[in-house]
Amino acid sequence: MVTVYTGKQGLSRRELLKRGGVGALLVVTGSAVISPRHAWGLETSALKPETMATLIQMARDIYPHDQVPDRFYAIAVKTHDEQAGKDAAHRDLIENGIADLDKRAGEAGYRGLGWEEERVDVLRQIEDTPFFQAIRGGLVVGLYNQKELWPIFGYEGESYSKGGYINRGFDDIEWL
Repeated sequence: MVTVYTGKQGLSRRELLKRGGVGALLVVTGSAVISPRHAWGLETSALKPETMATLIQMARDIYPHDQVPDRFYAIAVKTHDEQAGKDAAHRDLIENGIADLDKRAGEAGYRGLGWEEERVDVLRQIEDTPFFQAIRGGLVVGLYNQKELWPIFGYEGESYSKGGYINRGFDDIEWL
């Protein structure tokens, strides 16, 4: 994933369209993270947009699913921005955690590491920290409770109202 930071508020339409043709691209600008190629954006209110872009990459590295688009990871980590707006301690936990992550990753920062294995190695260094546990714990619910993703994983939702799992797909899972 390539992330571009313009260093200035806003991004002209021309610049946004010009950057849209470059692979998997997240544009960090003003108070938003934008994916022009896939037509979605995430506005931040309490956390820096660079922090949110790093959280999206971190989420993908913690729970990697090649078939799941980045926008679902963005939805999953958006709750940290919302909670940071209500709780200064949570905002500090996230911002300081990302700063530590970037420091451990080296000069280019966490998102600057080109290989997933390199990023996972950095994540292993912090896996016992409250920061990592907050992100990982939030992703379990934030990512896997999105109904649009359930078909990708072969989950059909609750089964009680349809007679239960024994008579309805107990052993038909094919992706494991």
